Amino acid sequence: MPPPSGLTPAPADHASSRLHRLHARIERLIERVRPWSWLWPPIAFAAGLASFFLVDRQQWLGVLLALGMLLAWLLLLSESLIGRLMARRGYPTLPRGVTTFIAQLIHQETLFFCLPFLLATTVWTSGQALFTLLLLAMAVLSILDPLYYKLADRQRWLYFAFHAQCVFLVVLVTLPTLLHLTTGQSLKLALAAMVLFSLPSLLHLIRPRRLRGWLALFALLGMLASLAWVGRVWVPPANLWITATALSPGFDTEAREPRDTLRLTPGPLQATGLYAYTAIRAPRGLREEIFHVWRHEGEAIDRIPLVIEGGRDRGYRAWSHKQNFPERVEGRWRIDVMTDSGQRIGVLRFTVSEQNGTLADGRIQSPPGLPGLDWRRLIPGQGQAASEADDAPKEGHSTPESKHDETAEGTPLGDGPEEAVESRAAEEASEQGTMTRSATEDDPTTDER
Repeated sequence: MPPPSGLTPAPADHASSRLHRLHARIERLIERVRPWSWLWPPIAFAAGLASFFLVDRQQWLGVLLALGMLLAWLLLLSESLIGRLMARRGYPTLPRGVTTFIAQLIHQETLFFCLPFLLATTVWTSGQALFTLLLLAMAVLSILDPLYYKLADRQRWLYFAFHAQCVFLVVLVTLPTLLHLTTGQSLKLALAAMVLFSLPSLLHLIRPRRLRGWLALFALLGMLASLAWVGRVWVPPANLWITATALSPGFDTEAREPRDTLRLTPGPLQATGLYAYTAIRAPRGLREEIFHVWRHEGEAIDRIPLVIEGGRDRGYRAWSHKQNFPERVEGRWRIDVMTDSGQRIGVLRFTVSEQNGTLADGRIQSPPGLPGLDWRRLIPGQGQAASEADDAPKEGHSTPESKHDETAEGTPLGDGPEEAVESRAAEEASEQGTMTRSATEDDPTTDER
């Protein structure tokens, strides 16, 4: 027998009442949390700092923090989908103010969690600075309630674009740590996610109703994807950063350090060549190919491949040796340290001149800011332990003194003098006949042409 007119079936009424009670509890919880919401951004920033510094020494903590942020995003996305399905079936949903507040917390968590990675890996003399400054502006916007809620209520297409940019950021930063994906792989997935989540923004902007509107929508989507791919060079490699650099005319293969001093004037430089030394830090388990790109007055002269591995506390040593320079060597030189996806990790600059040539003295210099900070030395009683841990050989590995029969050019910093063998990959530039060498610890081949 059908229920009387105006009444709903008992099971549906029971489910609706349960949802009402659940929503009431969530709203009461939100009202209690709202006065303390100002604490959330600094907590997220501290979590990002912890993940940044502990991703190698306490990998489980870095993974846990990154996983927690991803789960928060999954909850946000699933809540939106579930809410729409429930609304279509006549069930109650959370008020927009509550869902916007939850989204605001997750946006704040994402932006402030990822800021330490971006601040540390940005090359501030490049277009990467614009990308990081944009995200800094987004982080500030997320904590200014009047502006954020105005954006969410009145400019929905901009709000969805804001949302898509946060999705891009969370994928870019977390996947190398969680899944050991390379920087290029994470970047491609992040771009795909951003384009996908930009679709609601374009739908609100264009509101297609006819074929022409849908064609315009997909054309804009394709244009957005193309622009995002071209602009990838402005995106910092959020999980790779340089911890030390040096320029030197020689290299001590036993100590695995740059040596000697040379004023970079044309004659001596062409006679001895130049070593470019970098120590690059990456998450544990990550194996990635990078490049030393030698440029003279902005023109690429050599592109030297190097393979690095993550997990070394003070960075993975890698260097290239340029032996033959062109006849007209004077001018400004730079060595871009690049990922295979075209993102710049760092840069070394020098000038070749008779009067004002750079002094290549082999001093290993740490970059300013977060990349050059050894956090363990800030903890009382940990500075000496850090030095001893960095200098002690791993169990089952020989010290350099006991391995005089091997040449060891590439070695991880901070994990002790491991048993490493020489690796050289020589490349000859077809136009100028320049000879270059590159070295890390894992490739035992020697190739000179």
